[in-house]
Order: sequence, then structure tokens, then C-alpha cells
Amino acid sequence: MFDRTLETLEPERLLGHQWRRFRGMAEELLASNQFVGRKWRAAGVRWVEDLRSWDDFRRLPLTEKEELVDDQTSNPPFGTNLTYPLERYVRVHQTSGTSGSPLRWLDTQESWEWWAHCWGFVLRGAGVGPADRVFFPFSFGLFIGFWAGFEGALALGALAIPGGGQDSPTRLAWMEALGATVLVCTPSYALHLAEVARERGIDLSKLPVRITVHAGEPGAGIPAVRARIEDGWGARAFDHGGMTEMGAYGYECTQQAGLHVNESEFIVEVIDPATAAPARDGELVLTNLGRVGSPVVRYRTGDHVRLAEAPCPCGRTFSRLEGGILGRLDDMLIVRGVNVFPAAIEGVVRRFPARSRSSERGSLTRSAFWSRSGTRLARRDCRRRCGRASASGSRWRRCRFAACRATS
Repeated sequence: MFDRTLETLEPERLLGHQWRRFRGMAEELLASNQFVGRKWRAAGVRWVEDLRSWDDFRRLPLTEKEELVDDQTSNPPFGTNLTYPLERYVRVHQTSGTSGSPLRWLDTQESWEWWAHCWGFVLRGAGVGPADRVFFPFSFGLFIGFWAGFEGALALGALAIPGGGQDSPTRLAWMEALGATVLVCTPSYALHLAEVARERGIDLSKLPVRITVHAGEPGAGIPAVRARIEDGWGARAFDHGGMTEMGAYGYECTQQAGLHVNESEFIVEVIDPATAAPARDGELVLTNLGRVGSPVVRYRTGDHVRLAEAPCPCGRTFSRLEGGILGRLDDMLIVRGVNVFPAAIEGVVRRFPARSRSSERGSLTRSAFWSRSGTRLARRDCRRRCGRASASGSRWRRCRFAACRATS
């Protein structure tokens, strides 16, 4: 374990740890964070003394991504969800924008070290240790995931190997030459590297890679995709959960019985997406505790999850998400009364060999929505524009996304 004391805390002690962290953060937010201050004051919370118990916490308003996007649009380029003066921030990153307008996110030196700390849980949970050589085949741009993963490997004491600015054959050659034992990349790129290796007659099972850790897109939590990665590399593949605006909140242990939520650094809730009432199966809601400079409190992730009831055999007491992220609620389709998630379809499709290289690179869960008129429409735009007149003067038909507000 990365921190056995924290990862095995009894429930009451864990709640006490979270409450102390949250109260300390809340005092700073109410004093100087405009975005959070506006929301909380509207809900009747003006002083930290108004937060006396977990019941008070649960009365705080939920936060949605659209609010954050609108805030940055109205107050470019970084919005008002900033607790400190701009001079205090040292890192900037950005979401991909595949589900709408991208979010820019700032980190202080303290919150960047917190990111590395969170990734320490991810890597150690997968069995990575100081003796490992961790290869990152990633061109370091505004995407935060592998920047933070690289820092996490350093914090763990492992040898972190940068693999940016190289084509796939060169990366495979460097992995072999440097004796990489761990690969950290998107699941689709792990599959692509395996295909390149096959084309060039490279037997990946003879490389010392024993663990692959994946981020940046769905896939590694889907059994069929995981199996293909493991078969291709002769290594164990691990998934993790994280978001640019939230942090690296979830990780698998070697039991691989779902994602542990790192409750030493995050508060986890699961709610009914329609009523916001607590639920075991529903939408994942998270609060980060170590990113005081740009926090997110009670954030609706849009991810469909199910809380496990039985304890994990690994001994960790953190909450566990059965099957990891089960799907995106805004991806869900209702087919003849049955809820269908694209990730589940991908799990079936990925059981079969790919017919072309391009089919290895995509992910069904990243496809765009097509209106019946044939117009390509991003999911977030769907929520905002469905039912309104299009530029051509025609009208959008009823949205097929069950979570789209235009359907209700």
C-alpha cells in the first residue's frame, strides 16, 4: 500500500479525517474564492461555523460542469474558481473538450504536489514500486493526466522515463533498451503499440514490462479491452479514475475488484441522478480535499457507478466502485425499455480481432452524437441546443440521450 495507515482507517476515523480537511478548506474558500462563495452564500452558508456536521455538507449545492464552463466564458481565461491571486499558481492544464467547451485549470505548487501524492496511490495500488522503470509514451501538452503520473512515479521513487517526441517503433525500442517494467498510457495506445510490435515481429512478452496503467479514456476497466491489452503485452493491466478538474481519485488494487476511491483525499457520494437522493447505484459525486487553490465541491461527474457492499480482500477500507466506471449517464440510450451504455457495447466489440489499425485507436464511448438530420453534434451542445432551431431553420428532433434535459 502507498499509505497503509490512511488506506485502512476505520470508517469513523476516516470521516473525522475528511471533516477536518474539509472544514480547513472551507474556511479559505469562504474568505476568498468568488465562485464557491457565491454558491454557498446563496445556499445560506456564509461562515465556516455554518458547517457543523455532515448534514450541513450534504445541504451544500451540487456543482455541474456547465457552471464551471460558463464561469470561465464570463471571466476568461480562468474563471473565478480561484482561492488565491494568480501569482500563486504555477501550472495550467486543460480538459480535452470532447464533451463540450474545454476547461482550463490552474494549480499551485501545493496542489501540484497533491496531484503527485494522489498518483502515488494509483501506481502503488497496481504494484509499482521504487525498483520499477516507468515509461510514459506521451507528448507533454495541456492534458494533465500523464504530467501528474510522471510526478507520481518520481514521488514513489521509481525511475520515470519520458517517451514524448517519438514514433511508436522508437518508443518500443527505447522500452527494450532501457528495461522498462511499467507502461503508463491510454488503453487504445497500448493496443496500438502491441499492433506495431506484431507488425515488426517484436515479441512483447520478452520485454520486462510486467504492469500497464491506463488513463485518459475509457477502456482498461472493460474486461474485453483489459484482456486484449494483457494478452498483447503479457502483463497485468490496471485502470484508474481521474479528471482534470477533480484529480486522480480512483485506483485498482492487485485484487482488481473495482476502483477504490481515495477517501483520504476525496469525499465520495453516489446519488440518484434524477432526485439527487443518496443511492448505491447512480451518479458519482466527488469533492477534492487537497486542491484548495481551485477546488470542486460536490461535483456531479456524470459517471454511472455502483458502490460495493462487501469489503475488498486487499484490506483497504476505502469505498469501492464495482466494475469501475460503468458508463456515462449522458451516453445512455433507452432501447425498448432497456438502459444501454456504449461502454458495454464496446466490451462486446473488443472481444473480436480488429480488421484495421484505425479501429484500435478509437473508443465507442468517445463518438459524437448524430442528429436525425445528419448533423454532427457534441453531447454538451446536444443538451443546450436540442429542440431549438438549427442554423438551417429546421428543428432538432427529440434527443436520444436519456440524460438530456430537452427530453423531459
